[in-house]
Amino acid sequence: MLPSPSSSPIPISHHVLHERTNVLQECASTPPFKLPTQLPTPPKHSGVKRVLASSRNNGSIKRLKLSHEIEKDHGDEEEEDNGFTPKPTKERRRKPSLWPHDPYQRSIAPTVSTRPILQSFVSSNKSDTFKCESIFTGGFLTPPYACAYSHGAKAGGLPLLAVATEQGSVHLLDTRARQDWDVEPPRKTLQPHSNAIFHVSWSQADDLLATCSGDYYSKISKVSTGQVLHSLRGHSGTVKCAAWSPTNDNLLATGGRDGTVCIWDLRAGENRNAEEPSTVGPVMTIQGAHDASLGRTKHCKPPSVTNILYSGSDFVTTSGSFDGILRTWDLRLLTNKKSFSRGKGKRSAPLHLSPFDPTVADEGKRARGILSLVQGTGATSGLLLALGANSRIHTYSASSLTPLRASYAHKNLRVNGSFYLNMAISPCGRWLANGNGGRDGSCFLYDVADAGRPSAQSGSGIQIRGQSGEVAAADWAESTLATCADDGTVRVWRPDVETYRRCLEAPEEEKWNWTWSLS
Repeated sequence: MLPSPSSSPIPISHHVLHERTNVLQECASTPPFKLPTQLPTPPKHSGVKRVLASSRNNGSIKRLKLSHEIEKDHGDEEEEDNGFTPKPTKERRRKPSLWPHDPYQRSIAPTVSTRPILQSFVSSNKSDTFKCESIFTGGFLTPPYACAYSHGAKAGGLPLLAVATEQGSVHLLDTRARQDWDVEPPRKTLQPHSNAIFHVSWSQADDLLATCSGDYYSKISKVSTGQVLHSLRGHSGTVKCAAWSPTNDNLLATGGRDGTVCIWDLRAGENRNAEEPSTVGPVMTIQGAHDASLGRTKHCKPPSVTNILYSGSDFVTTSGSFDGILRTWDLRLLTNKKSFSRGKGKRSAPLHLSPFDPTVADEGKRARGILSLVQGTGATSGLLLALGANSRIHTYSASSLTPLRASYAHKNLRVNGSFYLNMAISPCGRWLANGNGGRDGSCFLYDVADAGRPSAQSGSGIQIRGQSGEVAAADWAESTLATCADDGTVRVWRPDVETYRRCLEAPEEEKWNWTWSLS
């Protein structure tokens, strides 16, 4: 701030400036700088006044078309004496913004970008590749559709990765770093389904696995023995997603292509035979969870429920295949499933829903669905991030479901109409990874730490490629990323600045040993 005219500037010696600023050594001998004590008086538009005077002598006053800068000085006294009256400007009506202020967006100091760290993620061709071999025909590979690291792996423990395949099997992989050509640690294989598995989820205690399959069932398997304990039957279509309650491992929720959300209690199962899995029915259901925004008739199929997240012990948030409107449901207020099926109950209403669709706001075209939804943590706590069918990642406030301005994309990201692409957020909540619907085997990484800032802008991701075919799934451990591709392989990526530098300096030599980022 400049000092007022009544105050005198404090003399500043060149020695003090040199010690406390970035002044070069050779400039230390320059005379001390004196701060100005008064702002200069802005010049008056004398040229305009002369024109006005000449017009008055001719007996007529001409109305001049002045610039925006001169119009601001129409209060000058001399111009008023000459009878000059500037033409009032017309105020343009602005269209109402689709991005209202959200109370979550508070003043957050900008963070240091970690893009160089994301660029340094590399994968060894000799020790970071795992193959998903077919259990029916030896020597052939089967595509993995979903993967998930255990909660212990995300907390820095043993990096145990569950990989679900097209043949209904689940491979438990130990993805610890190995030396070149070391033998893979022993793996365990589970076979809960005879159809493709599209989602796999660990319980909070890491002792149970929930799998969602195209056979309309969800299965609960014990990790230590591989035994299927419970068979969840209630959907009339492919089960797309599952989420465990954060406070009780006996409760979980699922969503399917039939548009229904089912709430399950494993204690309500009928265990007719100790050797066979107990059959469990839903204790609550939400039929047509994302059907309200369509105005569809009863003859149309309801939109699929693509994702489901627990937000607390009594609330779930869902996304659908038709648009970018999210919905939060209060499980304490749901209609009893029996009375609703008999036509005696009312359809359950969501507690909150998004005020507008960000897929329409960005593209200006028809609404697009949400493929994958993750809940922020750490740096992104209080946010939801969603991969849309418009090949863009949108951000929402978790409390109000209001879409935020920040979004992320990459020029090479292709969804291609696939509703089986997954997205994952790192345990620190700063990094995001999503698969690609293209056939080039690419995955994309993003630094989303500033997504909650009011001034956050759209960002571009980093492309890594080391497989072939569609990359359907990805997940993070503490400092490890795993990607699954249609070529039947799982790749593990780790940050390594020194290796990445060698790869850039000698790419022809290192391409036989490593795979690294493209941007």
